[in-house]
Parts: sequence; C-alpha cells; structure tokens
Amino acid sequence: MSLKLGVIGTGAIGQDHIRRCSQTLLNSQVVAVTDINLTQAAKVVADLKLTAEVYPDGHALISAPDVEAILVTSWGPSHEEFVLAAITAGKPVFCEKPLAVTAEGCRKIVEAEVAHGKRLVQVGFMRPYDEGYRALKAVIDSGQIGEPLMLHCAHRNPSVGENYKTDMAITDTLIHELDVLRWLLADDYVSVQVVFPRKTSKALAHLRDPQIVLLETARGTRIDVEVFVNCQYGYDIQCEVVGETGIAKLPEPSQVQLRSGAKLSNAILMDWKDRFIAAYDVELQAFIDGVRAGQVGGPSAWDGFAAAVAADACVEAQQSGQIVKVELPERPRFYG
Repeated sequence: MSLKLGVIGTGAIGQDHIRRCSQTLLNSQVVAVTDINLTQAAKVVADLKLTAEVYPDGHALISAPDVEAILVTSWGPSHEEFVLAAITAGKPVFCEKPLAVTAEGCRKIVEAEVAHGKRLVQVGFMRPYDEGYRALKAVIDSGQIGEPLMLHCAHRNPSVGENYKTDMAITDTLIHELDVLRWLLADDYVSVQVVFPRKTSKALAHLRDPQIVLLETARGTRIDVEVFVNCQYGYDIQCEVVGETGIAKLPEPSQVQLRSGAKLSNAILMDWKDRFIAAYDVELQAFIDGVRAGQVGGPSAWDGFAAAVAADACVEAQQSGQIVKVELPERPRFYG
C-alpha cells in the first residue's frame, strides 16, 4: 500500500516534492495539499493530474483522516507550528529546513517529540543522502586517513538576490554545512568565529561577501568554511578532510570532460537543485520507507536544533567579531 501524504506549501520546493512523490518515488501518493495561496495549490494539483484534495489550511490537512504523513514545505516561519501540530496528531512529518526559525522553536519540537515517545520528525537536510558525502564519510569512518584534524570547505553561489542579507549567509547557506559536517565527524561544535575578507565588488551594498566561518569541535577538529555567494562562476561545494595519515576530498559531480577549442575543460553546475537533485530523491524515499516500516530516521529534530544553536552562535560572531561559544545542552537519550 502506498503511503498517503499531505503537503503543506506548494511553492518551488513543495511542487518539486509533490512531483517527486507522485511520479518518481515508490510507494507514495499525495492525497492532500494546501498553501497560503489556495489558487496556486489547486493549480499544482491540476497541472500534475493528481487525485488530491485542497485543504483550507495546514491544520485541516494534518487532521484529515486519510493523511498518514505530512511534508512541510511552506514558508520557514510556519514550520514550527505545523511540525508541532503533526506531533500532536501522532503523524510522521518531513520538514524542510529550517525546522524552526529559532533555536528555541527547535527545542520545543524536540521536547514535544520526546514527550510523544517515538520519532516522528525528519528534517530536510539532504546532504547526508548525497553520494559524494556518503563516500567521504565512509573513508573517515574507516580510519584510512586517521583522525580528522582539519576540514577546508567552501559553499559558493554564482549570485544572490536583493533580499539576501549578511546573516542569511549563515541561516540559509552555511546551515547545510553546520548539519552535514556534524554528521561527517560525529562531533559537535564548541566555538565559532566569523571573519570578513576584502568584499567582492559583485555584492550589493548591504551585503558583506565573502565571509569565512571558523569552527572548533569538541574533539578539537578545526574547520574553515568559505561562504561566497556572489562568486559568479558557478554553484560549487568543496570539502577537504585533512587526517593524521592522509587527505580525503569530496568528489566533484560527474561531468563529461571536454577537449574543444584548444581547451581541456569540465562544466561547473550553476544551480543547487542540479547539484543535489539525486539526494532529494534518496532522502524522501528514505522518509517514505521509514514511515512504512514504522521507524522514521534521517536528520532528526535534535539535528535541526543543534544546527540552529550553531547558527545563532555564528550570527552573533558575525556581529561581534569575537569567538563565540556554542552551548548545546546534553543530547537526550531518546536520540541515541
């Protein structure tokens, strides 16, 4: 039997997930949708030729008897409300990042899930499902390069729009590294610092870009992440792990190498959706399979909370120029 899904939010990522769950993945069926713009929600249902009901709001969708699990892909500030409602209803919920827009909101979700007594929440951090990151983690976990001493990382976008602010380099961009690097190292952050190199002339007046985020983990691993969101040349994700006896590097996406016009070249992707398209398929299939098997896995509400706590510290470090402690409470035994 297919898992019957309800989707809250039919913007770009919501539409993509609806298409994915309806046309690409196994054992899932979208039976309910809603959006703040109900006309748009109805259009998505019609365009994708779905047999799905359009509900007036997220709470009506969550309480619908035929909805077995929920995808929250709405505006970020609404996530906390809908995830908490899904937990109250006892229904599994996949929530795109952010889990909540504040660490306090994430903490409330953690407490609600622990009180429920069973994992219901999977957070939409897709990078742990990326083939390259999984291969990199396998090398680290094997001990082949010894203990990780340093990580050199970069998150580069060709450009960003006028609404992109300096703190969004943390909350919208670095947030993916904050999650995936914890997962790679199985370690937590204890301090952060943010430094600003010379500003690129390609950035708008209100935006400080690029910036370098320096992280220290509990085991002493040092991490530097270059966040450069107006690099112009492409969407480029880099991660190099320096171990005691060797170095492991995140593989580049597979591209055809071209010899043409007196040049030897490899294409560079321009869009994050192309870079991680396969990871989105894998993460949502894992959610579907986990719910059908009675056990939600993947990035947890605790992981969402930990990323939010680290992000808050990074934003404070942006503003103060100081080294800021990351104060994460002890992880509940509930999360293993």
